[in-house]
Amino acid sequence: MSKKLILVLNCGSSSLKFSILNPLSKDKIIFGVVECLFLKNTKFKLNFYSKKYKQNLSDYTNHEDALSFVLTFIKKKFLKYYNQINGIGHRVVHGGIDIKKSVIINKKILLEIKKYSIFAPLHNPSNLIGINIAKKFFPNLYNKNVAVFDTSFHSTLPKKSYLYALPYKFYTKYNIRRYGAHGISHNYILNKCSEILKKPKNLLNIISCHLGNGCSITAIKNGKSIDTSMGLTPLEGLVMGTRSGDLDPAIIFFLYKKLGINLDKIEEILTKKSGLLGISNKSSDCRYFEKYFNKNKKATLSIKIFCHRLVKYIGSYSVLMNNKLDAIIFTGGIGENSCLVRKIVVSKLNILGFYIDEFLNSSIKKQNNYFINKKKSHSILVIPTNEELFIAIETQKLIKHIK
Repeated sequence: MSKKLILVLNCGSSSLKFSILNPLSKDKIIFGVVECLFLKNTKFKLNFYSKKYKQNLSDYTNHEDALSFVLTFIKKKFLKYYNQINGIGHRVVHGGIDIKKSVIINKKILLEIKKYSIFAPLHNPSNLIGINIAKKFFPNLYNKNVAVFDTSFHSTLPKKSYLYALPYKFYTKYNIRRYGAHGISHNYILNKCSEILKKPKNLLNIISCHLGNGCSITAIKNGKSIDTSMGLTPLEGLVMGTRSGDLDPAIIFFLYKKLGINLDKIEEILTKKSGLLGISNKSSDCRYFEKYFNKNKKATLSIKIFCHRLVKYIGSYSVLMNNKLDAIIFTGGIGENSCLVRKIVVSKLNILGFYIDEFLNSSIKKQNNYFINKKKSHSILVIPTNEELFIAIETQKLIKHIK
């Protein structure tokens, strides 16, 4: 095997995901995660093809120690593949107003990532740590580190979509606008959907629903993002696992002025204690709600609110497509695995010409198929996202002429 592997790093707020892929064959050789960073019971998991490795790390392990452990482990156990790494792709959440595509990381890009940490305080600082550690472990690949931004895919948003109805100076002076997120996933879905439907991307009109602990929906017209639910930060939009999504901004004033809750606590409530967890007061895991749907009132209510918000967004985005919507796609942990959510949502979309096939919906994982719609329906697809592969391919494109 020639030296052509890409290391992909995704340093999240409380986890570290990693993989080593061949972007040409799309073969994922090594992949894994370090979970529960900064908490007790921090765990390391690694897959090497069919082999699995697990290990408990020190409690409250941080990103730097976790990534150092991962790279040292791979070097010791899989030196052959470690030595074949020829580029490193980093998922970066927020690229701000000027970065509109994946880029080779240099000092200027590092400053931009740091600058826009204000809009992604749980992610961009972690992304910077991942970049710095990777450069220490692979000094020979210093100029082969690539940043792939979640916000880049949404750089095509028109002003009417990304501007808020605030005094215009807040946009011109402080860059307050909608940036979107999950762009890497939505971009991958666009490419995969084009392949499945055998239709060029620039002719494709789809609504991509990325549903997981974080949720976003994007209207993609003629292959370009024209509207998306996440905004200045990933807090806006759909109901999520622990995030509120859309709400009346005056609620914040009420919590602060009338209830005496300080701003840091309000931020914690909206980002970590709301959404499905907040409504149910039990869980943010969709599997809990599937288990107790129609058995527990709050679990049932939580899913109904989750689906109601999603249906409203799909309906509003459908009218942006000039009467030509090719498909609705479900992806992400919930989108790919919750037949209940898909059933509830699509049952509300008959007016738009979408009808679910309940057998295909409930057995999609057993079928060698992506479609869950009836024959008379417009296309409804379930497509597993593959952000790591997209990052690896983007990285390979940018480094292929660098010696």
